[in-house]
Amino acid sequence: MGSTTTLHSFSLPLLISGFVPLLFPIMVASIGINYGQIANNLPSPENVVPLVKSLGATKVKLYDADPRVLKAFANTGVEFIVGLGNEYLSKIRDPDQAQAWVKTNVQSYLPATRITCIAVGNEVLTLNDTSLSDNLLPAMQNVHTALVTLNLHQQVSVTTAHSLAVLQSSYPPSAGAFRSDLASCITQLLNFHVKTGSPILINAYPYFAYKANCKQIPIDFVLFQPNTGIVDPLSNLHYDNMLFAQIDAVYYALASLGFKKLCVQISETGWPSKGDEDEAGATLENAKKYNGNLLKLITQKKGTPMRPNSDLNIFVFALFNENMKPGPTSERNYGLFKPDGTPAYMLGLANHVGSASTGSAATNTTVLGMLPSASSPAGYLSISSSTGKVDLHSVLIFLCLVVVVWITVLFEI
Repeated sequence: MGSTTTLHSFSLPLLISGFVPLLFPIMVASIGINYGQIANNLPSPENVVPLVKSLGATKVKLYDADPRVLKAFANTGVEFIVGLGNEYLSKIRDPDQAQAWVKTNVQSYLPATRITCIAVGNEVLTLNDTSLSDNLLPAMQNVHTALVTLNLHQQVSVTTAHSLAVLQSSYPPSAGAFRSDLASCITQLLNFHVKTGSPILINAYPYFAYKANCKQIPIDFVLFQPNTGIVDPLSNLHYDNMLFAQIDAVYYALASLGFKKLCVQISETGWPSKGDEDEAGATLENAKKYNGNLLKLITQKKGTPMRPNSDLNIFVFALFNENMKPGPTSERNYGLFKPDGTPAYMLGLANHVGSASTGSAATNTTVLGMLPSASSPAGYLSISSSTGKVDLHSVLIFLCLVVVVWITVLFEI
């Protein structure tokens, strides 16, 4: 995978409509992105809108229901999963509180902002906190009941995100099984998903598996690079990357409990571009390969070996590097973008280019243009996210340069 995007051929109308060189390709499938904000240097939500569109992302997952973000993305067509944090679970056991939360954080933004899902809690079952786990299902039920009362349940679903650590075994994929101590709780949650038609969310990070066993796990297998892969001895299915193996392990675990038709979405996956000395594999080059190859797979609409005809529902982690996240250095370096809006690294995906879209993310594809440095006004493109209009003065300067080059070529001929 190359480190830069090559402009193979172009025309004057293309350059005018795109205005600037392109770094990312047109995306033809549904891409999700996690928008975390544990930082003190991030751009305003209004300036984040064109960045999300530049990725071709049509779905955004929040860890809260930030009103600034939800207002900024109104009428963009981008779908949202909003988060109800772990700290609210006990409060939301009260049905009145649940309905008040839904009215304030969901109903008030519809239909302008396309909120389609509420994630109640995050990785609750693996935190070893019974006060949280005991409140999880009642909170989910109350939020769903509130949606029914407000007649929003047909457009907004309720779910929760789990760490892959809810699995007791994941290798080979056909041996996938949930932890025995969580089986009862998970079964109740799965029954809720079946009843309400909501997806189960899983946070899956091949990086963590590689970091813990870097001498045993081939790096190409976790980075979607060419490799011999593995064959599951029971299913005889061939796997050439770890993420697909992890996803199918979840499907097998669900099947073992009798839930064969539930929809699985990967609510988080990504790779850090920087880490501490003891964090094997946390490099810019590996992050570029992981996320670049992952986005290629998503756009190819390629399913897993067990579910080859099912589109991947994946949310990449994350939109930005977040400088205030606790923990090792890697935790602060998962972003596709730096806080000034420039790419953290070049994914180098495109073999072709196209004009930038100015329409809804739900009905159009978009591309990422070269972002100016932080020294330029606001550090972002002078393009309105709502109208797609380009600064006229800059266009005129650009056209003059084109004319000069054209005249020079003519005289040389």
